[in-house]
Amino acid sequence: MSIATYPDQLEPENQDAVICRFLNMRKFRDLITNAELYVCRADLFHRDEREGLPPEEYLATFGLHPLDVNGRRELLNHIGSDAQFREAFYVNCWCLFDEETSQMWNEYGNEGVAVKSRYRLLKSALDALPDPAYIGLVRYGARHMIGKRANIFRYITTKRSEYSHEREVRAFLWIPDLHAGINRHYDAENGVHPRPLTPPPSYIPKEQRRTIDLQALIAEIVVSPRMSSTTVDEIGRLVSDAGYEIAVRQSELARYAAFLP
Repeated sequence: MSIATYPDQLEPENQDAVICRFLNMRKFRDLITNAELYVCRADLFHRDEREGLPPEEYLATFGLHPLDVNGRRELLNHIGSDAQFREAFYVNCWCLFDEETSQMWNEYGNEGVAVKSRYRLLKSALDALPDPAYIGLVRYGARHMIGKRANIFRYITTKRSEYSHEREVRAFLWIPDLHAGINRHYDAENGVHPRPLTPPPSYIPKEQRRTIDLQALIAEIVVSPRMSSTTVDEIGRLVSDAGYEIAVRQSELARYAAFLP
C-alpha cells in the first residue's frame, strides 16, 4: 500500500534532508537484531500526555465556554472522543538534523545512538509497508489550525510550542478498529470525561512492528558523546555481525563530553 497524504501535510523542500532517530541501547539492539520499524500507539507517549489531542488554543476557537454546563459537556466530549481516535495511530519519531545538540542527546539518546537517514529513504521504507502509512513534519502551536475544521490528522501531527526544538519528522500508521468503541469516556451516570475511563480492548496492540530494509534506510550510526571509544567499537561489531555495511562513529560532541550538562 502506497504512502498516503493528510490535511495540512508539511514536508521538507529537500527530500534528501538528513533525519535522525535517537535510540537507547536496548532499542538500538532490537532494531539491528530484528530489522523492524517500531511504532508506538499515540496515547502511550509518556513525555506528552496531550499527544494527538487538539491544542488548547485551538479548542478556544470552538466558542464553547468551559464554565457553561452545555459548553463544558460538548468540549469534554470532543476531547474524550479524540483521546480514543488517537489510539488508532502508531508513531515513529525522527528529527530533521541540523547539528548535534546536547539537549537532544540528553532527552532521547543519552548513552545511546542516533540513527541517521534521509527523508526520502524513510518515505520509501514506509511506501513498501502493507498498511496506510504517512509521513511529514510536525507543526508546533495552533496557528495553522485556526479557522479550519477539526481533523484528527491535524491533531496527530501537531505538538505544543515547547517541543519545537525537536524539529520532528513523524512517520505513522493508521490502523483503526471498528469495534474499539469511542464512548469509553462516558461514565455510568452519562457524565463526560476528557479521557476514556477504560483502556482499549485487550486485542488492540500497544505497538506495531514492520520489517524494513535497514541497509537501504540507515546511512550512518552516531554514538552518544558520553560513550567510550571501546563502546563505539562494540557497536560497530554488532552492526557488522548482523550483516550490515553501515558506518559507525562517535558524536562530534565527544571532545566536549566533560563540559556537557
